[in-house]
Amino acid sequence: MMIVPTFVGPSSIEGVGLFAAAPIRAGQSIWQLDERFDLLLTPDDLAGLPDLQRSFVERYGYPHMTRPGLTVVEFDHGRFMNHSETPNTDFQHPETGYAIRDIAAGEELTCDYAEFDPGFAMQPGRSFFLNGTAGPPPPSGIHT
Repeated sequence: MMIVPTFVGPSSIEGVGLFAAAPIRAGQSIWQLDERFDLLLTPDDLAGLPDLQRSFVERYGYPHMTRPGLTVVEFDHGRFMNHSETPNTDFQHPETGYAIRDIAAGEELTCDYAEFDPGFAMQPGRSFFLNGTAGPPPPSGIHT
């Protein structure tokens, strides 16, 4: 769950992104795992989902770092945070994210997906590549 004010807007990185609605200080906590807003799914949960819901989880979910087999799905603005190889946040801790430098109001929040997802690798023409599979990017005009 994001614990700083944010908004979703157009991103030069990928379609839409997550932006700071107020200044954020270096070292400030910006996200905390909150099971009221961050759903934890088991492999059986995933297998039982209809295709549309499973596609949503594949797009926005990621593996929990210290609880093998669980997939985290954020249901707040946090799911719109884009990847950067030079991020302004740190998500190496499984239940807390921090700003690694001052972030101005209106600046896009970014993270390194590889910090919390060992199967992550960027692929040209794809949104992401996860554990050997990737879906095509969303159709033009569709905001995910």
